[in-house]
Amino acid sequence: MSSNQLDDDLVPEQVEGYTVSEKKTVDEYNKLDAEDESLAKWKASLGLATGSGSSALYPVTPGDTRKVVVTELALEFPEQPELEPIRISLEDDKGQTIVGKEIKFSIKEKSIYQLVVKFRVQHEIITGLKYLHSVKRGALRVDKVEEPLGSYAPNTKEKPYYERKFPEVEAPSGMIARGTYSAVSKFVDDDKNVHLTVPWSFSIVK
Repeated sequence: MSSNQLDDDLVPEQVEGYTVSEKKTVDEYNKLDAEDESLAKWKASLGLATGSGSSALYPVTPGDTRKVVVTELALEFPEQPELEPIRISLEDDKGQTIVGKEIKFSIKEKSIYQLVVKFRVQHEIITGLKYLHSVKRGALRVDKVEEPLGSYAPNTKEKPYYERKFPEVEAPSGMIARGTYSAVSKFVDDDKNVHLTVPWSFSIVK
């Protein structure tokens, strides 16, 4: 599920003048100049503040080289509590990504929903993580999303996963909008590493 290749439809936008910073390990970041206030704030935002209260890193299964592990995708309906959230687990009982799982669901037209992503970071700090998806109806692309998720330190036992909620979206309505759509989601970092590619489909129903 991991690749270093991006297809043409889901390439992150390039920010002019932006360069990817040199990679460092968690220990190297922790040893950087503690008197640099802006650096200290950035390290604290990643959960790298040192001290006796620091939590141990979340345990990683031996041989598991994944750096970003997406554990769940969900659609929640905050303005319509009568609608059950749609939750899609992407991890099995052994903590491995489920490969080849068919993801298919229905959304009622005009419903207000938001995408929620749960994920875990392992081994090293991940910078500039982005979520991208492309939605097609037949061969025609009808939507493309690029959502910056930020930079993250490896998870700890105290904080075993991260969760991001995206802005609310209204599902389209009407006879033309109803039908089946196909989509692909990707999680990509600053180095253009693709940590997960997820194909899925959904139907807009009356």
